Amino acid sequence: MHKIQFSARPEIVSAAQPMPGPGQLLIRTELVGVHLGLLRMLRSGNAAEPGAEVVGAVVAVGAEVDESWVGKVVGGVVLEGAYAQYALALPQLMTELPAGVDLADGLAVVRGGLVALGALRAGRFGAGESILVTSAASGSGHLAVQIARGLGARRVVGSVGSADKAEFLRECGVDEVVTYDRPLTERFDVVLDGVGGDFVQRRVESLAPHGRLVVYSAGGGSVDAGGLLAELKTVTGFSVGLLARSQPDLIGSYREQLWKLLAQRSIRPRHSVFAFDRLAEAMELVATRRNVGRVALSVA
Repeated sequence: MHKIQFSARPEIVSAAQPMPGPGQLLIRTELVGVHLGLLRMLRSGNAAEPGAEVVGAVVAVGAEVDESWVGKVVGGVVLEGAYAQYALALPQLMTELPAGVDLADGLAVVRGGLVALGALRAGRFGAGESILVTSAASGSGHLAVQIARGLGARRVVGSVGSADKAEFLRECGVDEVVTYDRPLTERFDVVLDGVGGDFVQRRVESLAPHGRLVVYSAGGGSVDAGGLLAELKTVTGFSVGLLARSQPDLIGSYREQLWKLLAQRSIRPRHSVFAFDRLAEAMELVATRRNVGRVALSVA
């Protein structure tokens, strides 16, 4: 099989096809996501066999796995070795794509959709509330905008690095687009932060009294705890991976909701798909933050 070897310069190499061990699925990969997490791992030197979200068909299962998985088209997160024609996955991190779902739409939903819906639920977002979504044009952010609008948001504001993404976000349903360099005076019931760093404290300051900030970025950041008290603000961390391990039934419920939203066209994922040998272009698009929606590689 072919896979991408991540070294000083990522390249496609030949490798032995893996065999599923106990509790594993073997997936023939069709699409694999390219995201900021991959870039962070490459910069840190810890990306030998990086994981990512994938979609593909199950071709074999290991011991202790139900044979009914074989032949199903599935999507979810592969923990390592995702950038290959064949990848090993855990059944609990995979879900079957409903019949007729476009593979690129499925890839956008199986992780980005879970982050978007899960973060909204973690923030207890409800109809009639206002929301600020940072990194709003990202794979997760643009779905969060659409889901929030469908949940009855009174006002949706999207925050991005470049005004070039404004038209796309208006198509997704935002009322207003703001760039990161613009001071925000408006305050919101809920803020979803996918940026991290210094933005976290700035977003606390964007909360209305009793407001809730949900942080789902791996970009770090710190908060002045004293600043939360006067107006009873709340900061919550959210991780799909941790929730999948601790509350798998809840993740299953979120998946069902997302497939229903997709079938109703209440969410319309945007994606850019590159050929497998164009990883460098896909990574540059993500690194320069010029992407809108999910970026993926087609594994051929």
